[in-house]
Amino acid sequence: MTLEHIRKYLLSKPETTEELPFGPEALVFKVAEKMFALIAWEQDPIYISMKCDPERAVALRETYPAINAAYHFNKTHWNMVYVDGTLTDDQITELIDHSYDLVVKKLKKSDRDRILGCSVLNVGASR
Repeated sequence: MTLEHIRKYLLSKPETTEELPFGPEALVFKVAEKMFALIAWEQDPIYISMKCDPERAVALRETYPAINAAYHFNKTHWNMVYVDGTLTDDQITELIDHSYDLVVKKLKKSDRDRILGCSVLNVGASR
């Protein structure tokens, strides 16, 4: 999966914005001003830091060498996923969906309802 494909997929999520709050080397993706993904695009391989359910985060780290605790993030809730070809495009997009869904689920009700009104997400679904 290329950087451009990842960016397009992230930006396809309802009400997602792309920002550079940490400098040009880190693309930050937010929904309702809450971060759900960060791409270190100048790294080789690039990596994406994403929010993850704590139990699932541990299981993913134990299963996939390309998934680690996220650097500079709360390691209980954030994973760093290397885009090195060992995970499929579907696995990467599913992890993006999971991160986005977790963040939307924690938004205040009015924001969540507005976002879900323009989406077909099932935020309450377990992944």
